[in-house]
Amino acid sequence: MKKTPVEFKDLERSVIAVPPLARLTDLSLCGKGNAKIVETLERGGVRSLMYGGNANFYHLPTSELARVLDLLEEIAGEDTWVLPSAGPDYGRLIDSLPVFKGRDFPSVMVLPALFPTTIAGVATGIRRFSDALGKPVILYLKREGYLGARDVASLVNDGYVAGIKYAIVRENPSQDGVLSELCDLIDKRFIISGIGERPVVEHWRDFGLRSFTSGSVCVAPRLSEAILAALRSGNYSAAQNIVQLFLLIEDLRDEISPMRVLHCAVREAGVADSGPLTPLVDECLAEAQCERVRAAAQSLRAAEQAYANLVAA
Repeated sequence: MKKTPVEFKDLERSVIAVPPLARLTDLSLCGKGNAKIVETLERGGVRSLMYGGNANFYHLPTSELARVLDLLEEIAGEDTWVLPSAGPDYGRLIDSLPVFKGRDFPSVMVLPALFPTTIAGVATGIRRFSDALGKPVILYLKREGYLGARDVASLVNDGYVAGIKYAIVRENPSQDGVLSELCDLIDKRFIISGIGERPVVEHWRDFGLRSFTSGSVCVAPRLSEAILAALRSGNYSAAQNIVQLFLLIEDLRDEISPMRVLHCAVREAGVADSGPLTPLVDECLAEAQCERVRAAAQSLRAAEQAYANLVAA
């Protein structure tokens, strides 16, 4: 596992995967399944792993956190950056500190709490958690009203932030007042496009962001990395053409559930048996939904293999 402090080059060097966390039928961790997911990503060129929503860290017991961190440290390659999460409530942030202290994870993402919160209270909590952790954290902006742009800028300027996962969904990604204000107030390199492949071309071209997260990268890492390569070269048309290959799964994730559909897609694509999700979430999709996810996952996986064969030829 890569242990050096977070720099902008770490955020930008590959797609930042947001994988599921595989479990066995008794809900214990599945070392083999998680290792297969990481191996698939690393073979495809991915060197950054962010364990958050798709891994259901929202419902991760603090009592299990050490076992999860041990596993992630074990299965990640020497040059792979691993970013776990903490929270979302203040109690679990504080209770997780003894587990994180003394470990070599370069940063921790603070999951966004939904209720009850105030902007000033969130900012104070992040400062206290970062101070106690002894490292800057990754902010996760998922909704308006959680943190204002100026509050984010203050946290960045005071050294509490290593990066920002920006995931506020817009009907038109090119029109985003909050993102525009953030880009005006802070160095854009802090901001990670955090909503998968769908808005990444607009975020790169129109706002100047230079990194992005993806869940579907777990199914097609080479193709997701190809999007990043096309964006770096300024070939937005090529990037958008590859993005289209991901939209079958992304549409289903938006329609049904991002976490549940990805969990199913990883299994149906033949990447790894992801097992069950922990309560209070379940993966039980309707039969018709499962069939649609299976078709989308296998289609994307086939496109991934075709691309790999083309590159190898």
